[in-house]
Formats: sequence, C-alpha cells, structure tokens
Amino acid sequence: MQQPIAFLGTPHMGFFALIIIGGLAGWIGGKIVGVRHWLFTNILIGIVGSWIGSKIAELANVAVNGSMAHFLAALVGSIVVLVVWQVAEGRNAVPAGR
Repeated sequence: MQQPIAFLGTPHMGFFALIIIGGLAGWIGGKIVGVRHWLFTNILIGIVGSWIGSKIAELANVAVNGSMAHFLAALVGSIVVLVVWQVAEGRNAVPAGR
C-alpha cells in the first residue's frame, strides 16, 4: 500500500490543504495578535505555525488528527510565530489599547 505523502512533516496533509489551512491560521492569528499582512505572508506564517504547533502538541503529548486539529495547531503556532516576530522587531507583542 502507498502511504500518504506528508508535506513539511505534517502527516496526512496535502499541499493545497496546507496552503488553505495555513492561510486561514495566519490570517486569524494576525487578527488575534493585532497585525496585518498580505495573503502570501499569512500563508507562510500559517505553514510555519502549523509545523511549530505540531511540535508543541507533540511535546505536550497531544495527538493532532483531523483537519480541525491541524487548524488549531496551525493557529496556535501562528500566534507564537507572530508574537516572536513582534518581539524581534522591537514592538510590543500586543499593541497598546487592545
């Protein structure tokens, strides 16, 4: 039997599904953190966030199975990426007044 091909170490996640989930996770993560980015940046943040979120879930012994679990892991990872990005640029993690 053939195994499903994993993209960037995300099991059972196809390329287009990863782009869609990554784009949504990056966009919603940006809304939560309070930063705006272009579509391509949201997709990249979501894809990196998906990887980071999966690693965080792995360290916490939480299984990431199914599209919703992948989305939640990507969202958590995206928020982490955006907060680290904000701190690295010298801005507050959460903008004042929010």
